Amino acid sequence: MPRHPDPDLEQRIVNAALKLWRKGAEKTLTMRAVAKAAGTNTPAVYRRFKNRRDILRALLLQLQGDFADAVRPCRSVEEACELYLEFALTHPHEYELFYAYADQLPPSHGPMREHRPTMALVEARLAERLGGTPANHTRLALALWAVAHGTAMILISKSIPKEYIPELRSVCSSTVQTLIRNASV
Repeated sequence: MPRHPDPDLEQRIVNAALKLWRKGAEKTLTMRAVAKAAGTNTPAVYRRFKNRRDILRALLLQLQGDFADAVRPCRSVEEACELYLEFALTHPHEYELFYAYADQLPPSHGPMREHRPTMALVEARLAERLGGTPANHTRLALALWAVAHGTAMILISKSIPKEYIPELRSVCSSTVQTLIRNASV
């Protein structure tokens, strides 16, 4: 009897890999463990993903889309930075995974905004607010990303005393506002 392909198996594999990552990061992410967690066998995983690196790439692409989806509803650049920070803090394992392996994403050919949807969104919002084209605002978007990412990593790592957390978030917000205000002068 011929096999019937399971159209949901690839997504189940990616979801299983993400759950394993949340439990034990890199050390739990083996092809056999992913197969078991996805409710399939190891050969089925290998038919869809050549190796563990391919599974990581699929996770990264999914997370890249999740970041963009989290930030897309923003009405302002300040709100985009807040939504970005909230996503990082509510999904710390995914956030760390993304930035530990972002270099594993398929190579970019052409402008960064075409391959990094969150960056593209921020550049577009800056262009709407400040004029010009999105490409005119790459430098400012990178500065905003550095501020948001730095804040996220400090908070995720818990390297700041709890009593300073509200102040750090306020400083992040103020810095974003100052960078934008100074760019519009």
